[in-house]
Order: sequence, then structure tokens, then C-alpha cells
Amino acid sequence: MPGAVRPRLPGFPRRSVWKLAPRPLSKSQSASWLRSFVQPAPDDIVLVRGGGDIATGVVWRLHHAGFRVVVAELPEPLTIRRTVAVSSAVVSGHSEIEGLTARRCEDESSVCSCWGLGEIPVVVAPTLGDLPLSQPMSSIIDCRLAKQPLDSSIADADIVIALGPGFTVGTHCHAVIETMRGHRLGRALFSGMAEANTGNPGEIEGKSAARVIRAPQAGRIDWTSKIGDWVEEGTVLGEVVATTQSPVHAPFTGMVRGLITPGSQVAAGLKIADIDPRHDPEACLQISDKALAIGGGVVEALHRLSVRS
Repeated sequence: MPGAVRPRLPGFPRRSVWKLAPRPLSKSQSASWLRSFVQPAPDDIVLVRGGGDIATGVVWRLHHAGFRVVVAELPEPLTIRRTVAVSSAVVSGHSEIEGLTARRCEDESSVCSCWGLGEIPVVVAPTLGDLPLSQPMSSIIDCRLAKQPLDSSIADADIVIALGPGFTVGTHCHAVIETMRGHRLGRALFSGMAEANTGNPGEIEGKSAARVIRAPQAGRIDWTSKIGDWVEEGTVLGEVVATTQSPVHAPFTGMVRGLITPGSQVAAGLKIADIDPRHDPEACLQISDKALAIGGGVVEALHRLSVRS
């Protein structure tokens, strides 16, 4: 049977592997073969920095497109929508999201074991120097949504892609993915910047800024509610404990869609919870349309940038 080859033809990704059909195929065989016609090269690694709910949409798209992905997170993730975030693996050891398993890994051997099992390795690596991998990253996706480049550089990898505002193509990265809800959501931009941050989340049934709950003071967060609970306006969801105890109230009647990890030390004003006015329990367990749209933009940008390389 003929092996895989890497043709150097214009219009196809440089790192792609082409599979040659060994014989004439039936219609059903052709469909199966065509679905796997172009795959990322097996030695390429895509690093996703950040493991929140939006980053998880990116990871989902990349994984199912055949990319080998590793996620880098903080030792204490700040994720709110923990039930749909691979960052939860940092705290619990592993997480399951729509059939996708993410697992915390401490060294290169465990990362490779994860890949062998078809899982997503999650490592604690606040900086690139903390990565427990000897092989360089072929591509880096900055999914931290910090609204600024932080320590990201266009020189960090052959392909650097960033999400949302604060990044300039050609200076900080090779492409930016639009994260603002609307007509441009998920678009891959190869010049300029994404739309500026408005400071307000997207509107759902007339609720926008009120959906986001922030810490009333610095301290340790203790929750009495859990993700998925339906709560009435004014319900005490928990409290931030310091020298005094500051209760955290539901701003309106709705579903608790996200809560930061209980026991976390939080700064005053930090986003700690998310309320959704819709009564849709599945929204707590499924990757959002926004996250998947952004993930699709990342996959597109990776392929287009590979063609240019």
C-alpha cells in the first residue's frame, strides 16, 4: 500500500499529509477516504494557552480536525463556566466535556500518554518556560482573553494566533480571531485588530452587564449554590470571606451558568459568577455557539497560515 507523501503544491498546507488511495474505491469508501484526505503532520503540536470555556471551543475544534493539542493553564484557574472548560482538569485531575476527556499532566511522558489515548493533556504552565515538553510548539493559540498581549510574541512559534482585542497582526501574532458577538464573530483576521472591548458581555433576553457577578471584596469565595441551579433574584449564592463576610446575590432570576472554583482567593471586582436568564440546563453542559465559532476561526487560520509558510 502506498505510504503518505508531502507534496509541495501551492494552495495546500505545508505540514499536511496526503493519503493516496491504494486502489479504486467504492462510493462509501471514497467518502471515508476523502474525510481524512488532508491531516496535520503527526509531529506538529498546537499549544493552547488558557483552558476556559472559549478556549475549550478552540480545543474541541482543533482536536476533531486532527490536531495534536496541549493546553497550558494557571495553577489556580479563574474559569467561571467550569463544567465546559478543560481548565477544570487542573483542579480535579480530569474533566469530561461532550465526550472529550482532558487530563492534568505533570511531565512529558504523561502528555504523550494522553495523546495516545485520544485525550487532551492540560499542564500547569503560566509561561512558555514552564512547559514540560522538549519538542518546540509548531503553533500557539493565545486563548487567555486578557484583552492585551501579556507575554505573547509573534516570535514564539511558526504560527501564533490570538483571540479578541489587544493584539495587532504582524506585531503580536500572525492572525487574530474576532470574539465580539455579531456578524464578524469567529472571523480570522490577517491584518489589523479585533473590535475593541466594550466591557459588557453579549445581551441575552435583555440582560448584559447584569449577567456577570463580580467579587464585592478581596477574600476567599465560598459557594452555597452550584452550577445549574435555578435561583430567584436576591438569592444568596455564596460569600466572599475576609475579615468580614460579603454575601454574593443573584442580580435577577435565572440559572447559575458559572461559578469560579470554590475556595479561590479572589480580588475585589474579579468576575466570579455568571447568571443566564434562560432556563436551559443543557447550556451548562455544552460548549457554546460562540466558543465553537471562534474555534472554527482558529482552524481556518491555522490552515491558511500553513499555506503561506
